[in-house]
Amino acid sequence: MDVSPDLRAKRAILEDALRAAGRVLIAFSGGVDSSYLAYAAHRVLGEDALAVTAQSASYPASHRAMAERVAREFGIPHRFVATQELANPSYRVNAPDRCYHCKNELFEVLGSLRDELGFDAVAYGVNADDTGDFRPGHRAANERGVLSPFLAANLAKHEIRQLSREAGLPTAELPASACLSSRLPYGTEVTPERLLQVERGEERLRALGFRQVRLRHHGPLARIEIGADELARALEPRMARSIVAAIKPLGFRWVSLDLEGYRTGSLNEVLGISSELRADS
Repeated sequence: MDVSPDLRAKRAILEDALRAAGRVLIAFSGGVDSSYLAYAAHRVLGEDALAVTAQSASYPASHRAMAERVAREFGIPHRFVATQELANPSYRVNAPDRCYHCKNELFEVLGSLRDELGFDAVAYGVNADDTGDFRPGHRAANERGVLSPFLAANLAKHEIRQLSREAGLPTAELPASACLSSRLPYGTEVTPERLLQVERGEERLRALGFRQVRLRHHGPLARIEIGADELARALEPRMARSIVAAIKPLGFRWVSLDLEGYRTGSLNEVLGISSELRADS
């Protein structure tokens, strides 16, 4: 698959930014953006790029499995590190700045690893579409000097998907994703048990054939968001019964289907933030 001259020019800027960074650790979640960044860094820097995936209850096992797959199939140097954001009361309390505390922990761990291994920098995959969002995590990146190569190249999400298709990455068509804590309304304490309920619930929804899903955890109520193009199927009586049968045993008393369907950052609606200022991705 060929890409446009404009996109080739942006890719060249990205590669130049990576070369200029020296030896780089890539924050690698296994999602669309970080997978392409890890791929591009390896292509440019070889063994001087190391993709690093955080292990914590905040991210589902499916993300870690995808990170391992991408690293294996493309020969990208890769390792896991443990992060302890759940040990931080400021994270668990789940205020609107939750993402700041999560990314601050991640970048602190990666910064220590950078120094230990003699690398020059840490980079992560924030893209041009994210610059208008309410993203406290980006503040943590700026405070710790973490590089944002996609911003240097002004690469947007759809362009990263195009480049991922050209590269043959299995992540190119992955639906939007975010940490499991983003499924809990602000003020609901983040606990390993609630995160596991969300993870297992979304796994079960995908097993029913749905692609874009969110399980929003409202205590005894599970509010299910399904992609607009899949919503009609979810509303079929037989499928609705299957959804209830899959989700209730996880510890929910009620299961509801959100008629507005999936949309990013729906839990931010209580903050009065406009649709252009959503934090969830």
